[in-house]
Amino acid sequence: QVQLVESGGGLVQPGGSLRLSCEASADIFNAVGPIWYRQGPGKKRELVARTTAAGRRDYADSVKGRFTISGDRAKNRVYLQMNNLKPEDTGVYYCSAWVGRDYWGQGTQVTVSA
Repeated sequence: QVQLVESGGGLVQPGGSLRLSCEASADIFNAVGPIWYRQGPGKKRELVARTTAAGRRDYADSVKGRFTISGDRAKNRVYLQMNNLKPEDTGVYYCSAWVGRDYWGQGTQVTVSA
């Protein structure tokens, strides 16, 4: 069993920044991830950003240039720095990892509103 705990969400004005953190109970860095997903109101869950043990980073087109994923493998943590936030970034952000099977955190709410 791998536990994933997200933190760092909150209410922010458009143009603001937030830094999400995901703390894992085991090493979650491999060829697949870890991965940040989000689900906005009335929307399907979508991949936001992914990093791998090899250092590869992938982003959704909608967040490129604004979001940065990073990791601290020694601490089993993955971060998502979110800058220039927009109302359409509102949603629940989830950390996910594959360690024999999919694991998910409980999510952290991000609300971007004036």
